[in-house]
Amino acid sequence: MRFEFATAQRIVFGPGTVSEAGRLAAELGRHALVATGADAGRAAPLLQRLREAGVSTVVFSVAGEPELETVRRGAALARREHCDLVAAIGGGSVLDAGKAVAAMMTNDGDLLDYLEIIGRGRTLARRSAPFLAIPTTAGTGSEVTRNAVLASPEHRVKVSLRSPFLLASVALVDPELTRDLPPAITASTGLDALTQLIEPYVCARANPMTDALCEEGLRRAARSLRAAFADGGDASAREDMALASLFGGLALANAGLGAVHGLAGPIGGMFPAPHGAVCAALLPGVMQANLRALRLRQPNSPALARYQSVARLLTGRPRAGADDGVAWVRALAAGLSISGLARYGIKKENIAELAAKSAQASSMKANPVVLSPSELAALLEEAL
Repeated sequence: MRFEFATAQRIVFGPGTVSEAGRLAAELGRHALVATGADAGRAAPLLQRLREAGVSTVVFSVAGEPELETVRRGAALARREHCDLVAAIGGGSVLDAGKAVAAMMTNDGDLLDYLEIIGRGRTLARRSAPFLAIPTTAGTGSEVTRNAVLASPEHRVKVSLRSPFLLASVALVDPELTRDLPPAITASTGLDALTQLIEPYVCARANPMTDALCEEGLRRAARSLRAAFADGGDASAREDMALASLFGGLALANAGLGAVHGLAGPIGGMFPAPHGAVCAALLPGVMQANLRALRLRQPNSPALARYQSVARLLTGRPRAGADDGVAWVRALAAGLSISGLARYGIKKENIAELAAKSAQASSMKANPVVLSPSELAALLEEAL
């Protein structure tokens, strides 16, 4: 057995911990580029805390999912304003943009020099600028991952900038920041978190450390996602989901993902579809397709037993079988009003291209079984 585990230099978790952001930022630098969502006004309390701690701020708004040009603009702004750290507060898109900007503040050349698939795939030579990550959703776990997912409209794909240097200096996770999330976003991001606990657990690169994180995260998500959806003010449910998201990020960064994310990347690159919503629509079908393929071609695979463990963790029933887990996830998605992929403009005529692109996606490499183009096409059609 051999594995590695790397994460943010420091993780601070707990209700109300955002009040510590000023002190934490001041330990990293004095001039912060603050990456926010489209409504920069929501970051006003953070900006005030930073200034009170003696950290000057320059606001950089990230509207929607980050594109290559978004990162270029952010890095240029940071250099022009002589920023020496990046603080990002928002969902996964804002955090990914922030960590990519922090990397390009210290590394020469263009972003394409370092991107996989569409770029030159060079390794980042220098450590990123100090990065403070503050998530406001419970889904992506981006605060502790070592990649930034970026869209290239020109190439109609989403690709990752990857490096251990992208790991945050401080991940500050305050569940109270998620209380105002509307039910639809709670549902899609929550199912993204669930996906990022299931996929690393059953994937080909699972290890004992990520297993422990996934098992605890699955217990918390199973008992609290419906509750957070029904009542956003449920503090216990919000805390559980923030932990589930954090644990999923830790697991995927140190084990891998699978076909849900292998499919979600090309879909997000070709269509204006939010990542969490895509994962939510795909998860039950991918679980079923993996089980079918494993039983047909790899009946002795340990992944089959792992899917059974997933089912028992989700249902709370000690004798649950793997198919019971799929049924539980289907019922959950239905109960959370998850829409099919057709909502985002995906049609049957797009399926062949999406399946072909998905087969080449980096996330697909850790899937517990190789799915054929026809199997990928079938589950995409089911998810419409």
